[in-house]
Amino acid sequence: MRRQHTLMDSPLGPLTLVAVDSALSGVFMTDHRHMPAPETFGTRSDDPFPDVIAQLDAYFRGELREFDLPLHMAGTEFQRLVWRELRRIPYGETRSYGELAQAIGRPGASRAVGLANGKNPVSIVVPCHRVIGASGSLTGYGGGLANKQRLLALESANATSPEGTLF
Repeated sequence: MRRQHTLMDSPLGPLTLVAVDSALSGVFMTDHRHMPAPETFGTRSDDPFPDVIAQLDAYFRGELREFDLPLHMAGTEFQRLVWRELRRIPYGETRSYGELAQAIGRPGASRAVGLANGKNPVSIVVPCHRVIGASGSLTGYGGGLANKQRLLALESANATSPEGTLF
């Protein structure tokens, strides 16, 4: 497996993009919880990332609502099941951990869903920021609650007004 990485400036600060065999395998914010050790990111190269950067830039401008990128997401079978379901949450909407557990056919697994959600290596692209507490409260986010709030506000503003952007 060929691993490569690059850095991208974003409205949330620098993002570290990681690819395995040219498929996106990581999007990490500064001080990202559960971020692998940087030495596992491979060589520094911009080669596999032009589409990733273009789509993330369009997302931050409020012009892109759904990513179309090849992904390589290493995780357990349960984690990958949760991550697939995350991609089904529409832009500008949220789901609770309980709703996500119901959607994957495991209604009693809210806590396990939360743990899998927190280990999502491809933040923003696989929208773990769209998962909230049952009461509607913002709960943990690998990139920090302030970034989660900014991403949800961006999507909320653009879901109703495609012209608006918060960044």
